[in-house]
Amino acid sequence: MKIKTFSKNSMGQNIYLCWCENSGEGVLIDAGCNEADEKAVMQTINDNSIIIKAILLTHGHYDHITGAAKMKALTNAPIYCHISEKQMLEDPDVNLSHRILNKISIMPDGLFNDGDVFLFGDATLKVLHTPGHTPGGVCYYDADGSNLFSGDTLFASSIGRTDLPMGDHHKLIRNIKTKLLTLPQDTVVYPGHGGTTTVGREKSGNPFINL
Repeated sequence: MKIKTFSKNSMGQNIYLCWCENSGEGVLIDAGCNEADEKAVMQTINDNSIIIKAILLTHGHYDHITGAAKMKALTNAPIYCHISEKQMLEDPDVNLSHRILNKISIMPDGLFNDGDVFLFGDATLKVLHTPGHTPGGVCYYDADGSNLFSGDTLFASSIGRTDLPMGDHHKLIRNIKTKLLTLPQDTVVYPGHGGTTTVGREKSGNPFINL
């Protein structure tokens, strides 16, 4: 599976384009795109003849969904989120877009649950429900390639904030410990903000996780 990261936006959120080179099928993980991100993503899609099968959201905060409707229109791909995140996507007060001029409300095309799997070509992403940052926050795990897309659950030397509405610190820590730090230690972590890390590095040195 090929992975390319885009982050030209002012909030620093990462947008991940993943695709199977054999089939040309791919997915977009989070769509917090500004115009520069949109152009860069579409350039890569067109250059590699990628067919986007789905836009997968890790959670519904506005910085991760601000370009979702536009990317759906450009790629004709359905938007998916965890069933517990549907309200957040639809309600600008809950997804915090009411804080900016452009209130965002998105109706997801599909809902998934913990353990569900997305297939595109030879690639597989498994949904790991990791509530705490938000009720429907998830990570996507690529076991074959040893990659984890952690959204705002886990960062390099940090964790997602839990002081926002519906955040739960204890749930977040428990899910990080039981669902993420139990993965192979060489698993590469692609977070919602900032640079990559590994499960082993976070297990041994993340100051926010009391092991």
